[in-house]
Amino acid sequence: MQPVVVQHPLAQCHLAAIRAVGTPSHDFRRHLNHLARMLFLEASRELPVREISVQTPLIETQGSQLARPLVFVPILRAGLGLLDGILPLVPEAVVAHVGIKRNEETALPHAYYSNLPACLSAADVFLLDPMLATGGSACEAARQLKAAGALRITLVCAVSCPEGLAAMEHAHPDVPIVTAAIDDGLNDKCYIVPGLGDAGDRYFGT
Repeated sequence: MQPVVVQHPLAQCHLAAIRAVGTPSHDFRRHLNHLARMLFLEASRELPVREISVQTPLIETQGSQLARPLVFVPILRAGLGLLDGILPLVPEAVVAHVGIKRNEETALPHAYYSNLPACLSAADVFLLDPMLATGGSACEAARQLKAAGALRITLVCAVSCPEGLAAMEHAHPDVPIVTAAIDDGLNDKCYIVPGLGDAGDRYFGT
């Protein structure tokens, strides 16, 4: 499945801002939140809706309502930056959490926390992680979600690279990916190049 790259001019402007090394944390948060909303709007484009009756001040008319519940699953902790931008659009969504830390020596994922709801099989699930680097964390998170019953998962990330995309395609070819960029690749420390550095550190100012 080919990833969807959001090329909207505003999305690319927000991406440039979070790439810039001189962007302070408060501006990094603001730009990532705006970018997250634009990525989610694309990722949710095909969500099914059902028709409902709506009483306006004048007459009754027809409207739309999401047909299934939504579950957002940020990969801790950097995924919270995407969640903060998206959740105001659908505040009724369920928020789950998956904690996965990359071993800096081996670059392999280490799962340390999971809190998933019982409604996964009935929901449209959006897995949130700003960076798809090696793909280890996203693959592990998707595995956990499927094991817990998720049937419809979409991965939303700000920046991806060929290595991470290949890993997801191999492990989870049924998971669509929406991103703002496909970068050149990984350096010898498994950081995306050109990338934007450590998204979690930059978002939280640590």
